Amino acid sequence: MPHLMNTYGRLPVAFTHGQGCRLFDEQGKSYLDALAGIAVNTLGHNHPRLVKALAAQAGRLIHTSNLYRISEAEVVSDRLAALAAMDEVFFCNSGCEANEAAIKLARLYGHQQGIEQPAIIVMEHAFHGRTLATLSATGNRKVQAGFEPLVSGFVRVPFDDLAAIELLAARNPNVVAVLFEPIQGEGGINIAHNEFMQSLRQICDEKKWLLMVDEVQCGIARTGAWFAHQHAGILPDVMTLAKGLGSGVPIGACLAAGRAAGVFKPGNHGSTFGGNPLACVAALTTLDVIEADALMAHAKQLGAAIRDGLRSGLSGVGGLVEVRGDGLMIGIELDRPCADLVQRGLDAGLLINVTADKVVRLLPALVMTDAEGAELVAALVALIKEFLGA
Repeated sequence: MPHLMNTYGRLPVAFTHGQGCRLFDEQGKSYLDALAGIAVNTLGHNHPRLVKALAAQAGRLIHTSNLYRISEAEVVSDRLAALAAMDEVFFCNSGCEANEAAIKLARLYGHQQGIEQPAIIVMEHAFHGRTLATLSATGNRKVQAGFEPLVSGFVRVPFDDLAAIELLAARNPNVVAVLFEPIQGEGGINIAHNEFMQSLRQICDEKKWLLMVDEVQCGIARTGAWFAHQHAGILPDVMTLAKGLGSGVPIGACLAAGRAAGVFKPGNHGSTFGGNPLACVAALTTLDVIEADALMAHAKQLGAAIRDGLRSGLSGVGGLVEVRGDGLMIGIELDRPCADLVQRGLDAGLLINVTADKVVRLLPALVMTDAEGAELVAALVALIKEFLGA
């Protein structure tokens, strides 16, 4: 038996190689990948431009540390700042690290405003990571159980509920920031209304709070915009990224603008591996290919086609609650727990995920073809119909 710590209930399959949206196991069986490493493999598997860029960079330089300038990090920071209309970028290695940076930044900002016990508003059903601070911000008791005492300084409200935030604004003078996901991924593909995000921006401006958006899962062109909050036409003070940014190479980023820019000074925060040349070349290549191949518009169009196909194929089927999502971030909510569908999909050569107990989650690579999208719909409709006994 391998000596891996028992932290995952792994499925009984190991993959040896992949191509585009296909993966192949040790027996040579082919699978259609509709999960993309949980929204990570933006360019699918074995993308020629990414493979070439990584091999070339590995042959030059992998790591030097942030004790020195890293030109690749400078280039990617400029690119991200331009795409997001933000001012500063801190690089790390994961989504929870990016959110840790955001939480630290908000607390430091609060102290600079003279607030001794700064508080951050977070949402029910949120997921921000598994470090102690980010799991405390997360709205899932199953993730938190057994790790008490949790980190204090978080105030929780229902997702997409403006009235609850207005109430806190009137009653809690310690609030310094709001942290939320424009689309909750782990929470079940729950989408914040544009009006909610716009009103949140207004409240944050009035109260001088930081508006902090967690785009770890929904960012990097997945919803048909570079970042999901852009659909609402707002500009956050802090934004966190990871997952799809490096197409499989670990990289995270915390961006700051407005009131949040300039809060961190040398010595306030750091990361040994953050922004190393290899990870930054992965990020730069990912952004280049998204632009060159118009993958953002493709994600919007294909996502709509997949949702329409699922709604049509499952029309009138008892047990279906809703098909929802934006771009290639899709949830199919059923009226009963459906974790069994993951193994059934695996048996049928389809990689999917179930989250929030009753929601089938699809996060395909942005390079998925129209034909593969149709194949995904047909396979999933058949699986769900069989599962529901339709």
